[in-house]
Amino acid sequence: MRKSFALGLLAASVAMPAYSALDIGVKAPAFVTQASMGGKVFAYSLADALKKGPVVLYFYPAAFTPGCTIEAHDFADAIEKYQALGATVIGVSHDDIEKLNRFSVSECRSKFPVAADPDQSIMKSYDAVLAAKPEYANRTSYVIVPSGEIIYTYTAMQPDMHVENTLEALRKWAAGHKPN
Repeated sequence: MRKSFALGLLAASVAMPAYSALDIGVKAPAFVTQASMGGKVFAYSLADALKKGPVVLYFYPAAFTPGCTIEAHDFADAIEKYQALGATVIGVSHDDIEKLNRFSVSECRSKFPVAADPDQSIMKSYDAVLAAKPEYANRTSYVIVPSGEIIYTYTAMQPDMHVENTLEALRKWAAGHKPN
């Protein structure tokens, strides 16, 4: 099952062109949902997270699949770099909270939360639905600044550039941003 899912995602990524979902400069849709960090469930609010600084919001197809595991490891390995820029990270998938409790500990290494979107309302509001398999999220990353504005988007099924690209967008924003 896992192998056929991974092959299906690979085929979808070859067949579908990569595109950014929501446009840069638009207001990020607000949401509140269940999330897990370190296996502990809590209510995650984007609005509350933005009060603390920029948010890197990334969508991924499914916990414990090869690409999503690589991406979670990459974000966990880079979490100190995000924190140094005043940013937080949240991953979102259609997975239920019980599965995300396990994923948050083993693959996210208890360093950042992952949120449940079982009804796909968040991924739909961010236009981050995988066209070839609409029950799954597309691999899309956003950088959202405290004003709620999206300053960067990146969509690619390969997980390898999401961390590097979002960190670079945050660095550019931080260099031009002067706190009040």
